[in-house]
Amino acid sequence: MGLSAVAERPPQMAQTTAAPVITITGLQKSFAVQGRRVPVFDGLDCSIAKASFVSIIGPSGCGKSTLLKLIAGLETPTAGQIAFNGRPINGPPKGMIYVFQQYSKSIFPWRTVLQNVAFGLGTHANLSRRAARERCLEYLSLVGLDGYRDHYPSQISGGMQQRVAIARALICEPEILLMDEPFSAVDAMTRALLQDLLLKIWNKLPITILFVTHDVDEAVLLSNRVLSLGRNASGIHDDLAINLGYPRDQIETRADERFIGLRQRLFASIFKEEKQG
Repeated sequence: MGLSAVAERPPQMAQTTAAPVITITGLQKSFAVQGRRVPVFDGLDCSIAKASFVSIIGPSGCGKSTLLKLIAGLETPTAGQIAFNGRPINGPPKGMIYVFQQYSKSIFPWRTVLQNVAFGLGTHANLSRRAARERCLEYLSLVGLDGYRDHYPSQISGGMQQRVAIARALICEPEILLMDEPFSAVDAMTRALLQDLLLKIWNKLPITILFVTHDVDEAVLLSNRVLSLGRNASGIHDDLAINLGYPRDQIETRADERFIGLRQRLFASIFKEEKQG
């Protein structure tokens, strides 16, 4: 389809009342640890609205990344079901792309920036060489890498490398973008720039974003909904709508009293669990 054919849609239109793209019913997941079964989820129910931006937070070990991998079809539930547009997920489904935390390991050091992004077009064999190149350049422009297409990963910063990984994920036009702490390995200023970039992308493209983060402030800044998980298979502790409106601003939004109140509510709950170990 290409970016030129995509009309921007106001992020505030993506509300939880929209039709669900993901439905989770009675989800159970446990792992074998030293000869015993340790439950992570025990009957979790949830749905994710189409075109929403949902962050998943919680204390260490609560199953944030596990939940994302279950949705991606990279892990298999012990019981229960996860459905994507009404169809049970039994493996990595077409229409979802997973962006990993370690971006430096997900892009190829022997390929240029342009070649790395082009790799994401592997399933689009019907595109001509010229059309494929044009689409790659469009997505490089979207993530702000117009002048770096012939650079190799070693020649660009970590933040730029993550932009390459995002462009490669987006170029195959997924319906859902799954992101597992994608900005945790970069410095604070680069992280803020990547957050702004992600909001720009979400505003322009008709995608649903599921975003795992340890950073409560980041979750509130980006999302229109935050799911806070608890430890010991206790499921969702808080399901919070973030009604701050868009566009969001790194300075003004963070200074908003509503932002501060939402952040304190979520942080207090997680901090209490972390202290209890």
